[in-house]
Amino acid sequence: MSDYKVEVRNLCKNFGSLQVLKDCNFNIKRGEFVCVVGPTGCGKTTFLNTLTCLIPPTSGEILIDGEKANPKKHNLSFVFQEPSAMPWLTVEDNIAFGMRMKGWDKPRIKEQTDRIIELMGLAKNRKQYPHELSVSAEQKVVVGRAFAMEPDLLLMDEPYGQMDIKTRFYLEDEVIRLWKTLGSTVLFITHNVEEACYLADRVLILSNKPASVKEDLTLTMPRPRNIAAPDFVAKREYVEDSIKWW
Repeated sequence: MSDYKVEVRNLCKNFGSLQVLKDCNFNIKRGEFVCVVGPTGCGKTTFLNTLTCLIPPTSGEILIDGEKANPKKHNLSFVFQEPSAMPWLTVEDNIAFGMRMKGWDKPRIKEQTDRIIELMGLAKNRKQYPHELSVSAEQKVVVGRAFAMEPDLLLMDEPYGQMDIKTRFYLEDEVIRLWKTLGSTVLFITHNVEEACYLADRVLILSNKPASVKEDLTLTMPRPRNIAAPDFVAKREYVEDSIKWW
């Protein structure tokens, strides 16, 4: 078995004559939390959609556990920018949905659903529907649903981009707690550099279009992170400057 959970080699994506991704190369270890940042319009969402196999790469390869990524074989979960809880399902049924689609047995589904509801602090909401929840609680349901499936790779596309600062920090702490408890491998796209430095083990900095990985920055700051600490500020400013110049 490969030393890495995910390996991306010479990944390219063209739309006709427009080249969006060019020779993207990086690896992700099992259980890592990796954030991706880059200039506006550089192709971050195309990057994510290609990694999820929602769209095929023009060339290059994506490997999971040393094998070519295959949605029929590998368990890929996706959290979108917009809230995506199913309005006709309760909180507990939303969280259980993916597991049911994957054919898990009923006792395992119940055990995992109960575990996620407890971890996410949703016990009092479990019988409620999305329209009865706050926006932050609904997004917790969506994140919990994705983690519940124990994915080979969880990809998150700016899931807190529309939240106010206080709510975003609260949800970031929630996702870190869930990630550390479950040991998932996460790739998180964000335009918010502070968010990337707050969450990530590593930050991948993309260039302007056609996007490639220009720098792979490891963050060793202890958690929980203090956004006012000199080391944190220095790392955030370094990433911001890197994006400006590319």
